[in-house]
Amino acid sequence: MEERKEIILKTPLSVEEVKPLRAGDKIYLNGVIYAARDLTHQRLIEDLEAGKELPFSLSGSVIYYAGPTPARRGEIIGSIGPTTSSRMDKYLEYFLQRGLRATIGKGERKEEVKELLEKYGAVYLLACGGAGAYLSTFVVEKEILAYQDLGAQALLRLKVKQFPLVVAYDTQGGDIFEQGRIKYRDIALYNKF
Repeated sequence: MEERKEIILKTPLSVEEVKPLRAGDKIYLNGVIYAARDLTHQRLIEDLEAGKELPFSLSGSVIYYAGPTPARRGEIIGSIGPTTSSRMDKYLEYFLQRGLRATIGKGERKEEVKELLEKYGAVYLLACGGAGAYLSTFVVEKEILAYQDLGAQALLRLKVKQFPLVVAYDTQGGDIFEQGRIKYRDIALYNKF
């Protein structure tokens, strides 16, 4: 099994920066990311199809599938843990075609997602589920960009510093979930004897 690397990246991301990443690599992400969930994705697509300009460029961008809780007094943002990524699978190609370079969420995704990431040179990153309060400490700025009427699903611009992530799916078809199943199977087989 390949040795895992720790890599520091800054947004926006290029194809050249994400191609060397491998499933299991630990990433510390810096720069601007955009928080968007289901309803936000629908609105973004509706706006693009209506010929409207988006409030941010998709080229080299990173979308975090998250909707934060309200911030306490003196805090930048409330708890901001990842939501289940598979709910956004149906929207993914639309955004990849326009330059999206990475998504952040939790859980496995459809097999077609891995194929799309290979095709467009993008990656899927995991944030630690259940650690939203901890993850909020890496957010240094927050701005509501659009769709404030959606509440927690409003489109947010977040500036992050050393945001901890793991590469789940890479541009070469690597899959951390599959690697884990193989490793567990091998350990289970070995322990039978």
